[in-house]
Amino acid sequence: MALSSSPLRPISLCASPFRGRQSKSSSVIPSIRASSSSDVPVPDFLSSDWLESRRKRPFGPRLEFSAEEAVKWQLDALKYNDQPRQDYGIEVMYRFAGFDPFERSTYFGPFFDLGQFERFRRIFHHSTYRVLLGHKERRILSSLWVEENRFKQRVWIQGSRPEEEEIFQFTMVQRIGGSWDGYWLTESLLHDGDGFSGGVAY
Repeated sequence: MALSSSPLRPISLCASPFRGRQSKSSSVIPSIRASSSSDVPVPDFLSSDWLESRRKRPFGPRLEFSAEEAVKWQLDALKYNDQPRQDYGIEVMYRFAGFDPFERSTYFGPFFDLGQFERFRRIFHHSTYRVLLGHKERRILSSLWVEENRFKQRVWIQGSRPEEEEIFQFTMVQRIGGSWDGYWLTESLLHDGDGFSGGVAY
């Protein structure tokens, strides 16, 4: 029997096309429409109440304050210490304080660790410094420009308790360079005497 000499038909590896009825979903190619930038709402970078919130930011040092004004604003804050909340005036003093919170400070004279606000607050409630809280009257005794960027002022304070009066000295320093450049900050607030002779628990 003679073998057929006809060549073998190659087998296609591709699947044969579907010959049945095509569904509408397979025959319709979804169209993709590129939306223009005007169709997408662009959120504001700043909220609508940003300006109002800036006006209500916590009170503290201002670039436009002179050294004398910085002292005055701090004393006003202590006079109305509990407005609008308890010890708010001491919070203002803490914002004006020019010490490094990571190092012991001579803000009150002796070396104290004042990095935590609570310790700072307790010293103002000490028998020597509490005269400043809610004081009735004050009078500037002297002012001295030690240097161009260093200012001292001694102030007499009459407290809210009978026969309560003390003298304190502010030392203000104007920062040069850094984020506080040009601001007057409080280097120290010293009692005119040995205010911590009996010790202080803070």
